[in-house]
Amino acid sequence: MSTRSGRNTLVFVLTALTVVALDQALKALVVWRIEPGDSFDLIPRALTVIHSTNTGAAFGLLRGSSQVVLLAALVVVVVMLAWFFYTRHQMGAWSFVGLGLVIGGAVGNLIDRVFRGRVVDFIDIHWWPVFNIADLAIVAGVIIVMVEYARELWRDEGSAEP
Repeated sequence: MSTRSGRNTLVFVLTALTVVALDQALKALVVWRIEPGDSFDLIPRALTVIHSTNTGAAFGLLRGSSQVVLLAALVVVVVMLAWFFYTRHQMGAWSFVGLGLVIGGAVGNLIDRVFRGRVVDFIDIHWWPVFNIADLAIVAGVIIVMVEYARELWRDEGSAEP
């Protein structure tokens, strides 16, 4: 395994494991300490912790479609893992931070779907649907991967000869 490939693998795995651990620890704390539907303000009128559940996709989309969402999440994980193994020799470390965030978030929510039958959401910023660390990681990871991919395209385009 090349040094770059090994570094990318380490970045990817550590990022994904960190997201899963943080997501599951905070969800367990919410389930343990807050009754469903109850909440408390961390920052009044800006950030509330609420015990909410979701049988749909991120941010409450596709509520009640847990089998469809579970299957879609499994497909996303498999595709992202395949992409990781295909590109791990070529892409920079930031791309693998992004991939690790997406995979970690998807796995964090998959764990909930398998063991709880629904996803625990707990972050309420009052102007967006309630979400969790896994949802946040997925969105941030997709943004990072898209930015890195665009940078790579621009870099390749700039180095092409006329």
